[in-house]
Amino acid sequence: MKKILLLLAISIAVFFSCKTNSNAADTKKLNLTFESKSNSKVTGTASFVEKNGNVTFVAKLSGLKAGAHAIHIHEKSDCSSADGSSAGGHWNPTFKKHGKWGVGEYHKGDIGNFTADANGNGTITLTTNEWCIGCGDPAKDILGKGLIVHEGTDDFTTQPSGNAGARLACSAIIK
Repeated sequence: MKKILLLLAISIAVFFSCKTNSNAADTKKLNLTFESKSNSKVTGTASFVEKNGNVTFVAKLSGLKAGAHAIHIHEKSDCSSADGSSAGGHWNPTFKKHGKWGVGEYHKGDIGNFTADANGNGTITLTTNEWCIGCGDPAKDILGKGLIVHEGTDDFTTQPSGNAGARLACSAIIK
């Protein structure tokens, strides 16, 4: 009887262990660190977490001037230039006009604006099913792109970039 109970306990433990591992495998995570650009002091982190077909993006930044700033996904994971221009233009795999996320036409990289407080700290969060992490779909896959924080706000109108000003911080979206 003890052997049966022991085997049952082991079977249950293995079952729940496998179940937990399969769920963990369904979640993809990227944690990134921003590099200051254009002689700014802007630093911060960003994360992308993909689960159940949705990607949640969170960026936390410091060293900004108080007020609104734009953040976008750009074409390349290249932050080598001093002004961040090596990241290219906005990521726009569907060849849409620049605009506000979720309203009319917009680039897949048009994340939008966020506000820095009086201490220069700001956070932005976005959840979407229009991105993926490493899925290989060129219209959704964010790997190999760049993340740029701008000095000003995105006006959601000016083509092709929203007239958001200098690139203050850059991070490559890579594993």
